[in-house]
Amino acid sequence: MIKKNFKMSNVQFIAFMFLFIIFIGSFLLWLPIMHQPGQSLAYIDSLFVATSAVCVTGLTPINISEVFNPLGQSVMLILIELGGLGFMSVALILALMFKKRLSFQSRLLMKDMLNLDSHGGVVKLLKFVVRFSFIIQFIGMVLLSTQFIPEYGIKRGVFFSIFHSVSAFCNAGFDLFGDSLIGYRGNNFVLVVIALLILSGGFGFIVWYDLIHFKKNRKISLHTKIALSVSTFLVFFGTIIFFFTDTGGATDLSNKLSNSFFLSVTPRTAGFASLDYGSMSYAGILLTIVLMFIGGTSGSTAGGVKTTTIGVLIVQLISLLKGRESAEGFGRTIPLKTVLKGFMFVFFSSLICFVSSLVLAMTEAIPYQSGIEYVLFEVVSAFATVGLTMGLTPNLTVFGKLLIMSLMFIGRVGLYTVIFALIRKEISSQGHKFNYPKENVLVG
Repeated sequence: MIKKNFKMSNVQFIAFMFLFIIFIGSFLLWLPIMHQPGQSLAYIDSLFVATSAVCVTGLTPINISEVFNPLGQSVMLILIELGGLGFMSVALILALMFKKRLSFQSRLLMKDMLNLDSHGGVVKLLKFVVRFSFIIQFIGMVLLSTQFIPEYGIKRGVFFSIFHSVSAFCNAGFDLFGDSLIGYRGNNFVLVVIALLILSGGFGFIVWYDLIHFKKNRKISLHTKIALSVSTFLVFFGTIIFFFTDTGGATDLSNKLSNSFFLSVTPRTAGFASLDYGSMSYAGILLTIVLMFIGGTSGSTAGGVKTTTIGVLIVQLISLLKGRESAEGFGRTIPLKTVLKGFMFVFFSSLICFVSSLVLAMTEAIPYQSGIEYVLFEVVSAFATVGLTMGLTPNLTVFGKLLIMSLMFIGRVGLYTVIFALIRKEISSQGHKFNYPKENVLVG
């Protein structure tokens, strides 16, 4: 028998490394040494929490502040950082520490991990990612410590500040309070700082690189223009809607505005909650689902179909309404391949969410007073790596937990990465060498 050499592609290696980190993390979190006195954890729940941490989601069937001791919470912090910045960021840090030069294969791997078109300047960009991330998280930690140290003391306050700064920037949404940020709903400072950290991580590193180096380069890429335009509209539009629908408990105008702003930002795959989503208005639930599905920007810590994907499709739609076949916007023409990729991504993402909701509606116990939004909300939250919940996650069956874990993994690693990792061969960009005859089909 002739043995065939098995060689992983870059996308397969990325998927494998995420799985490897998840299983190592799940084993560590399962150990009794990680738990509070008198607490125990089933391995399926440990695997769920580790998956949620590495996939920077925030969904959890347990209360992590009650189950995990400071050591377990520190392990979760490491998993969140690894999931948010990517394992290649750690490889780069180690290489810089030991003054090692990264191989060409490592550069290609970084290119795929950051979803870039070429490997040129990838190390420079990844250095920027690591440096920028730690600076923003440090600033967030300092700002939050002004609130948490007076409340919890120096040791616990500093740890809480670090944990929530990392969790917010990485768009993970895990908290150590037990009720997310509901207890801080009246604290405008905490809400705004967490929201700004979420936006910082969700904008995308390419966007920040463009903005910070604008004075030097004197130009902004089309990617950045679309990302900023769509993100600004979503935050502004969401803030206005939530101001009129779901801030009834706010104490004054400034608190109402900060809560509205926070509610508009956190569905962008962050997962922190300043209210019980089970009591949210139907208008608020619908808007939250839409915001979760869109998510953040490509090349960021956020999930979802991405603001740039939606932006490309909007540009194509406007162009079609103007009688132009190609997608033209901001003085540029977007390649047809990019537009078709966006359409395919939105279609498959919608299909996955629909099928998963259908399956969970058949397998899970849904409260009599709840509607299908109870399931759909959870599915979109998992697939978009958000972490918000209406209460389904703690009551999931083993099958339901496995399905939600799969959605979180696909959402974090990337739909295309998972597809290419499974089929072991990327789709050729050369296309057919011949075309079939054209024939019209009635649509609409």
